[in-house]
Amino acid sequence: MFGKLFGRGGERPAADPHALPVPRRQNGVYKLQSLGDTRVMALLVAAESGDWDALRMALAHFDLGRDHQVLGELSDVDGLQDWIGRVVEEDEEHRATALLISGARHVNWGWEARTSARATDVSREQWRVFYDRLQIAEEHLLEAAELRPEWITPWRRLLTSGRGMSVGTAVNEARLDAALRRDPLDLATHIEWVSHLQPRWHGGSGQALEFARKSFAGAPDGHRLGCVVAMAHIEDWVESDDKDCLDTPEIQGELRDAARRSILHPGYERRPGWQEDFNIFAMALSLSAESVVAPRVYHELDGAWTRWPWTYMAQPEKTYARFRRRA
Repeated sequence: MFGKLFGRGGERPAADPHALPVPRRQNGVYKLQSLGDTRVMALLVAAESGDWDALRMALAHFDLGRDHQVLGELSDVDGLQDWIGRVVEEDEEHRATALLISGARHVNWGWEARTSARATDVSREQWRVFYDRLQIAEEHLLEAAELRPEWITPWRRLLTSGRGMSVGTAVNEARLDAALRRDPLDLATHIEWVSHLQPRWHGGSGQALEFARKSFAGAPDGHRLGCVVAMAHIEDWVESDDKDCLDTPEIQGELRDAARRSILHPGYERRPGWQEDFNIFAMALSLSAESVVAPRVYHELDGAWTRWPWTYMAQPEKTYARFRRRA
């Protein structure tokens, strides 16, 4: 049916030989694990067991200097910080890779100490641990960037640590420029800057959406950068006291057009973790009560939901399932 409604873009792509089997669904949905990829799962198993040799072998399938999503999966591995520092000191040949992984992990580990509480509710001890961990992250990421100047992933992570440490506008803008010089259309960098431009951090009302619109306007059809427009609207919703603030014909139309020109375009490439791009649009479209392309987005996801951006919801899985039923 969707193929007839939407043309060739509605056809499902060929089966991915590296796709993980879909787990048993609850309420018709399931949380995507390991980016839905067997190679990523092998990578994470090695990281969880502290097996550096196996981890390096698994990394041969990916370009960690450019693949933010794979690095993001690694940075979530609990306990990785306990042994990766030793690798940094002992494996000179792969020092840059170990520094990158360690830096990314320490960014996440720092935010785990801070928690998602309001700044006024974070204790002095939490702040101390937060800053200590981010300081290590900064040192490791900057050295990784120096050793491998072509890499973009250290700079995107430095934007996050810099936001947490309040390094200042000039430093953060220099880091943004460093990332975008390496890839002017890098989605992860753009989404991080959308967060930076929120009033709760360092921006003003409307700045993030203006940045997102201008960025996507220069992207080719089929590029995933369209997600930055959807994410800017989600961030506006997070900031607003009006939970129906996205429910306007203008916003619905903008999200519809962005989805059609990015993730629903025939030129869109489905790489490991593509479901996160679709989830960003699914959440934005649902929050705006859009009803034309939202069903197509949920249909393509086939019940798969990702932690980001549903982490903004108190009950991510239940909210996703509810929105999916309504689409």
